[in-house]
Amino acid sequence: MTLRRAKRDRWILGVCGGIAHRYGTSPTGVRLLTVLLAIIPGCSVVPTFLVYLGLSVILPESDEF
Repeated sequence: MTLRRAKRDRWILGVCGGIAHRYGTSPTGVRLLTVLLAIIPGCSVVPTFLVYLGLSVILPESDEF
């Protein structure tokens, strides 16, 4: 199973839904982890946003989920 963006289980671009589906976890948990990474003082919103945006460009959209 490869990593793909979710087509149906998405809020913005489907990256978190695709990661959750690939690893068999909750999409809500992946979304919360993403938000936490963005607001932790050592991390920043800009790198988190750039990684999310980069994954949305690189990952193909799923036909299944």
